[in-house]
Amino acid sequence: MKSFEYLEHTADIKFRAYGQNIEEMMNNAALALFNAMTDTSVVQINKTWKVKLSAPDLEQLAYYWLSELVFLFETELTIYSKFNVKVHHNQEWILLAQIGGERIDPKKHAFDNEVKAVTLHEFVVNKNDVWCIQVVLDV
Repeated sequence: MKSFEYLEHTADIKFRAYGQNIEEMMNNAALALFNAMTDTSVVQINKTWKVKLSAPDLEQLAYYWLSELVFLFETELTIYSKFNVKVHHNQEWILLAQIGGERIDPKKHAFDNEVKAVTLHEFVVNKNDVWCIQVVLDV
């Protein structure tokens, strides 16, 4: 099973990320997000950050997750390449994650695209044989 794939889109970046479970899908979606911007294979894990989010449904939680990563990228000036996501569901959906990466270094990190936002356009989470998320990024 592939982790993610980029799909054709006229103006923005569209991808699908997959996983055997929700956590793997969320990890792969985060990796697809950052690979749309730069080569994450050169990103070292110099520091880790914790993320905690909640939402009334899984689709909204996935949207919050990716939007939070864009927010951290912009405000902390960091790039990430390692994601350890745990998702729980009681009365609401809760995501706990530890993300690893480093501060952005223009000499080391070449950016192909600048992701401005995660959009709700064509945003969908579903499960057939595997979990799948489809995302359109505003660039």
